[in-house]
Amino acid sequence: MKQTLAHCIAQSIQQARQESLFQFDPELTPEIVIENPAEKSHGDFACTIAMRLAKVAKMSPRAIAEIIADRLEHETIAKVEIAGPGFINFFIQPSYYFQQVQQILSAGENYGRQPVCTDKSVMVEFVSANPTGPLHIGHGRGAAVGDAIARILSFAGWNIFREYYVNDAGNQMNNLGRSTYIRYMQLLGYDIQLDDQCYQGEYIRDIARDILTKYGPKFEGDESCISLFTQLTGDVILQGIREDLATFRVYFDNYFSEITLHNDGQVEQKLSELKQQNKIYEKDSALWARTSDFGDDKDRVVQRTNGETTYFAADIAYHRNKIERGFHTMIDVWGADHHGYVPRMKAAIQLLGRDPADLEIVLIQLVSLLRSGEPVAMSTRSGEFDSLIDVINEVGTDAARYFFLMRRSDSHLDFDLELAKQQTNDNPVFYVQYCHARCCSILEQLKTNNLYYNINPQQINLDCLDTTQELELCKSLCRFPEVIQQAASTREPHRIPHYLNEVASAFHSFYNVCHVMGAPDDKRLKARTLLVEATAQVVRNGLEVIGVSAPQKM
Repeated sequence: MKQTLAHCIAQSIQQARQESLFQFDPELTPEIVIENPAEKSHGDFACTIAMRLAKVAKMSPRAIAEIIADRLEHETIAKVEIAGPGFINFFIQPSYYFQQVQQILSAGENYGRQPVCTDKSVMVEFVSANPTGPLHIGHGRGAAVGDAIARILSFAGWNIFREYYVNDAGNQMNNLGRSTYIRYMQLLGYDIQLDDQCYQGEYIRDIARDILTKYGPKFEGDESCISLFTQLTGDVILQGIREDLATFRVYFDNYFSEITLHNDGQVEQKLSELKQQNKIYEKDSALWARTSDFGDDKDRVVQRTNGETTYFAADIAYHRNKIERGFHTMIDVWGADHHGYVPRMKAAIQLLGRDPADLEIVLIQLVSLLRSGEPVAMSTRSGEFDSLIDVINEVGTDAARYFFLMRRSDSHLDFDLELAKQQTNDNPVFYVQYCHARCCSILEQLKTNNLYYNINPQQINLDCLDTTQELELCKSLCRFPEVIQQAASTREPHRIPHYLNEVASAFHSFYNVCHVMGAPDDKRLKARTLLVEATAQVVRNGLEVIGVSAPQKM
């Protein structure tokens, strides 16, 4: 509808120009943006084009709005009002919404879905937590957001590939192996203590105990085996991460190991190529990338004086690998503590000869977990944390995912465990899921009482839906495809829970006023039944696209 209205306005402006009412250059016409008014009394849609045209047209916005409105013609437009200095407010015929509601049932699970476009090849890389400990709730929020972005883009027609970058190289992995080895030696009776760089969680002791059970004292006093302990510990932790993510309904098309970049020579090869292109230079016995030429605040070291390459060098090679695999757009989901790294990676993409817009960074702000009103400390090294799986076991996958997605990813989130477990309307996920369950219950009662219609939904006349509650519910349901497109284009999955709560609110208002089982006549019975079915379908589709279940009974 927004596209239709924008087209109508463009035609109206063109007609006014032909009538010499507008004298400005057509090239100066601003983009026509159709918005949803904050107040329902202001119509179904609104446009501010008159205010934006005032300067180039050299006319008052209200006069421009009146000229445009007088020439607007379309069968779906019930009326047009000019408000304030020149807002153009549109009121849409109810018949348009009725047709859209019927299309919901025709499309079913595909309502709002776009066909896959193979030209839109996108990699979404997310979670990518170091395999040094179980996932904590910060990782959980990143997992929920990354997975929801991938699901929404896929639903919107993008060709999506999900990847987990395994940071299995570097000092943190060496510290991990050393931590397990020290625990192993402690189990053999040695008085050795973990230092501040070691990982002290109980899971390290468990892994050490498993190694002792399998291998016995074979590695006693042999520190040369620490690299083996690193591999064994990392494998166990990564497998646990995979299992936790599966419980969280998060799956990846590929787990990419950082260490393969080094073993395959990809890091050295890319640095050599960039050096030949004069994008890397030597200074003070180190190699530096010319990132300051591409918006970074300074050049960055890619190889230290001791010959070791930096994390940044590996990241350059990794993103080059993504490009070589044919991904047009790369979406990286990072913790907000990496915000200072964004200009560096944007510069790296340009060093690789690509547009910086090809790399999109979604930042995930911190999560505060509250338990009985007290914050819970989180640190994989100290062992004082609530892991993601602990949260899932307490509140369930549905509540955890929904709560992680309720706020913009770049805003701080307070996760209230007690609220997430409540079976009341105060709990947002319960409120939405109960809406779906109530729809299913109504439909089941209708079938049990032989009141369910047995004709094509397209043959049901919805003109009798004339109450405010019925019309508002219809309008809410019809917004689903638009919300999907907005969430996809902005990479903002929080738009889906917000919308679903809006639909649930509209449905509960409808349910309280417009009885289905007790409808006054057969015509209204069929129309309201169809509206209930459409509501269930939209809520089900919306929950599916963020990885949350739609129970039929609660």
